[in-house]
Amino acid sequence: MIRRFRPLLLTALAAVLAGAGTVALSTPAQAASCQNGYVGLTYDDGPNPSTTTQLLNALRSNGLRATMFNTGQNAAANPGLVAAQVSAGMWVANHSYTHPHMLNLSQGAMSDELSRTQTAIRNGGGGTPTIFRPPYGETNATLQSAASALGLRTVTWDVDSQDWNGASTAQIVQAAARLTNGQLILMHDNYQSTIAAVPQIAAGLAQRGLCAGMISSSTGRAVAPSGGSNPTTPPPTGGGSCTTTYTAGQQWSDRFNGSVAVSGTNNWIVTVTLRSPQRVIATWNASVSYDSTGLVMTARPNGNGNTFGLTIQHGGNWTWPSLSCRTA
Repeated sequence: MIRRFRPLLLTALAAVLAGAGTVALSTPAQAASCQNGYVGLTYDDGPNPSTTTQLLNALRSNGLRATMFNTGQNAAANPGLVAAQVSAGMWVANHSYTHPHMLNLSQGAMSDELSRTQTAIRNGGGGTPTIFRPPYGETNATLQSAASALGLRTVTWDVDSQDWNGASTAQIVQAAARLTNGQLILMHDNYQSTIAAVPQIAAGLAQRGLCAGMISSSTGRAVAPSGGSNPTTPPPTGGGSCTTTYTAGQQWSDRFNGSVAVSGTNNWIVTVTLRSPQRVIATWNASVSYDSTGLVMTARPNGNGNTFGLTIQHGGNWTWPSLSCRTA
């Protein structure tokens, strides 16, 4: 859970992580700065070749994590930037494929917009999103049903930065100052004024005892980040719920171990999505299968409990896999 760090601490931590290659988690000292809770920083409409890298650099250098609501067409056109979002510690979510007015579409067309985006993000190394933000915030029961069928929770926002409406950097910072525990702010990937606001947003959150959190796909609210790379709560379908917790294990120069603990059910299906060029070379305590790319592994119970493990040959990419869980 990357928090708001002092520059010296961030520099030192970056040096450590260069050797370990993993996303930093919170320490007890950092946790004290989050006494007033967590807020969700969100950025829509990426990834964009002209701005995404700048935005990621600004967020990382200020110790912030955010949820990136990507459009499928941009993710398909810029898969390397999807991977960069994950490598920077961000969460990747679904914002439709072409950014239409979704309520003007048939339910079939709605589903197509969402499923194509899921595929584009997954192909870019962004895992399988569990959060969907409808374009323009327009939603209804039909759209939410289409989203739920794909394991997506629909979320909008509590505070609108108005960056899309020409808001200045100062106005964006003022909007972020209204955030309270659990709330989400709407911002966008492609405005320089928004990127310029990042350092001041970070400072303001730290002053108010707030930290940047992830969006829970069970509540739609900002919460403390979990150990994995992406939100890992289950789709709302399937007759039950389960959650996953990823714990890093032993590391070697060419590979690393991890374990996945499942709670909420004994009859689970966990999808593990790797980042290219990673591949799984060993597993234990689960029955597994793979998709045609080898990057998506599906694990099921094999009678050895609700914790299973895997060894990943990283190929230079140390990023932890993203996880999603559903009941069988």
